[in-house]
Amino acid sequence: MDIDFLIVGQGLAGSLLAFELIQRNARVMVVDDGRENASQVAAGLINPVTGIRLVKTDRVDDLLPEAKALYSRLSKVFARNFLVEKTMFRLLCNEAEVAQCQKRLNATEYAAYLSKIHPRESFAYPFQDCRWLLEQKQTGYLNTRPLLDALRDFFIGIDSYRNLTFDFRGAQVVESFYRQGLKPKRIVFCEGYRLIHNPWFSWLPLQAVKGEILTIESDFALPEQIINFGNWLIPIGKNRCRTGATFDRHCTDTAITEQAKHQLIQSLAKIDPRFGSKTRIVDQQANIRPCTPDRMPFLGRHPANPQLWVFNGFGVKGSLQIPWYSRHLADALLDGSDLDKHCNIRRYYETHFLGSRSA
Repeated sequence: MDIDFLIVGQGLAGSLLAFELIQRNARVMVVDDGRENASQVAAGLINPVTGIRLVKTDRVDDLLPEAKALYSRLSKVFARNFLVEKTMFRLLCNEAEVAQCQKRLNATEYAAYLSKIHPRESFAYPFQDCRWLLEQKQTGYLNTRPLLDALRDFFIGIDSYRNLTFDFRGAQVVESFYRQGLKPKRIVFCEGYRLIHNPWFSWLPLQAVKGEILTIESDFALPEQIINFGNWLIPIGKNRCRTGATFDRHCTDTAITEQAKHQLIQSLAKIDPRFGSKTRIVDQQANIRPCTPDRMPFLGRHPANPQLWVFNGFGVKGSLQIPWYSRHLADALLDGSDLDKHCNIRRYYETHFLGSRSA
């Protein structure tokens, strides 16, 4: 089968890139081994302003409208809502945090994303370990697993999906697909953290970071909004929520741990002691996030083989970033447009590729 693009990996990055290319009439094949990926486990949180200093995500003024437009379009295509828009409240514990919030509230460029500071007493919910709450706007979460399931069925329906276990052997990457009856002009690797095992792109400094998430059922009413308290609490139904996530740079397995469960429950108990005794663990999941040192994704062509491309490294902000970057990469693949230097893998070429070859 002659195809224009073979997409390796059916996580959110591979799925949305494939959908974008198909909408532009490209012949696409998505291959995936069916194993659970980070996108399926991730909370899909969308939060334009993050961190202790409350900094806007790079390019968020472009990223967020693109994400909302694409998820709305996908909801119409599949007759199901995937993006849940919910206000977020960030718990503030001291005057320094309030001062930083006020600084952002006074800045015009943050007006679209931050609303106001509320005293704890104005909430019926008995928040502990805080004195004020910052109201954040244009936040929410993506129901990622249902979206990926819908896209997989869509790809299958148009004969653009194969369940394949891809094993790198030597340098004959294109020939290995030929043996499967696939003749791609270009291959785009979207394997998440498994990029560290890809002989063509393992020189990229991908940081595999394990995170664990709990789904909890409580004996008491939960807040209706997303709560950010260092970790996050996302209400997903009556008396049920998801919370996470842990952050482990030294482990690349997906086994759940008692340590992570205890850590997440203890964190919740600080904002409401009832979480320590009046809750039940419904589910516990672990995933490996594909992160990067500069928090910008990896997009681009292999420096020695123009058939091979990469689309990876979105870390915890994939739900927000991937729609815009999918279109950006599609422009490069189809029209030859230049990639933004901040995401182009050329930024690591001299340090990691030329340096390793000359050593």
